[in-house]
Amino acid sequence: MQNLENHPMRKRTLYGRRQARPLKKRQQDLLENLLEKITFSLSKAEDCQLFQKNRVWMEIGFGGGEHLSQQALQHPDITFIGCEPFLNGVGSLLTQIDDDHLKNIWVHCDDACLLLSHIPPHSLEKVFLLFPDPWPKKRHYKRRFIQQATIKEIHRVLKPNGEWRIATDHVDYYEWVLSQFETPEAMALFKQQRQDVFERPVTEDWPETRYEQKAKLVGRKSAFFSFLAMQKSLVT
Repeated sequence: MQNLENHPMRKRTLYGRRQARPLKKRQQDLLENLLEKITFSLSKAEDCQLFQKNRVWMEIGFGGGEHLSQQALQHPDITFIGCEPFLNGVGSLLTQIDDDHLKNIWVHCDDACLLLSHIPPHSLEKVFLLFPDPWPKKRHYKRRFIQQATIKEIHRVLKPNGEWRIATDHVDYYEWVLSQFETPEAMALFKQQRQDVFERPVTEDWPETRYEQKAKLVGRKSAFFSFLAMQKSLVT
């Protein structure tokens, strides 16, 4: 396991609300009774055998859990880790897990960056970052998930030729993604696979989220990136 004391991901501050409206009774019951059984802890993340014995995909900021639960339903042979600090979203996902009797989802209810810092290198096959908070004000750009440090960190935990899918309906965030992945350092780590990022992938392969549906209702076009992890690594 790498030395984490000075790891850049440990210095990141988690922004945003942890809860909005009160949870429904069923969601509260599931938080109290189901969540503990499927919580993906930092110590579990350090279990190399877990990643060696299982194919693992991770979704960062799963929102209401629509995409994550559908992927888990369609791929029962895959182990999924969902990261989401927002308790209303966690409650929504737990309801879907309970309804569909899903047994292949782990949940981490805290900062995904801290979790990533505990995961061994080359452990994940896929990572999803779908419609993240765009933090549109310039003074908040540092809060955006995609930064040079996180690009290097995702590359570290992805297997060679692993895939990082990113989607956004925010024009400024789309341009931000391009600018961050077009640096020489990032271009040595990832290659964008989709010729037309504005062409909607088939829903069977890339299920919709409620945020994408909201964007459609107001006429916003979404971009869908697929970055392939190159085998060369600049991460030590």
